[in-house]
Amino acid sequence: MARTSVLTTRVLLTTAAIGVATGLLAGVAGWVTPLVLGAAPILYGFVLGAHVLPGIIAQEVIRLPWVALLSHVFAALVASAMAPQWALRFLGTAILFGGIQELVAALTRYRVWDAWRFFISAVIIGILVAVVVAFAADLASLPPWAQIIYLIVAVLGPVAWTAAGLGIGVSLRRAGVARRS
Repeated sequence: MARTSVLTTRVLLTTAAIGVATGLLAGVAGWVTPLVLGAAPILYGFVLGAHVLPGIIAQEVIRLPWVALLSHVFAALVASAMAPQWALRFLGTAILFGGIQELVAALTRYRVWDAWRFFISAVIIGILVAVVVAFAADLASLPPWAQIIYLIVAVLGPVAWTAAGLGIGVSLRRAGVARRS
């Protein structure tokens, strides 16, 4: 008996389209990063949080295993073409963020698609962003009020981008982009 692949042409094309659209945003974020780190490092968590979009949109629209990771990789490839100096970071972020989103979905056996599930992955990513970026932004050199704002922004940045991604995903589902049952 032949096994039907979950990754149909429709799924691959949809994840690629999501990856291209979000990869363009990631490429812009790559070019903005040095400016933000130089001028307002406490906002970097918000810029980095934009990288949650590919997986959130893909999972909301398609609701299948591997779509978060696939769309993240497509987005990283597009972003790397726009900002090649960040290529390895884009790919690493894609695998890490997509992997976290896939892990949270897998823990619910890819059966729970309520908003809370997406926000769990956003908070996990936000905490990870807060820790990692604390080193990149040299958090210890900032005054205490800036450190607090940084931590809040670093955790809430991915949460805010997740809310935006869910909104986009819901709109795409309503427009008929979702997979057919």
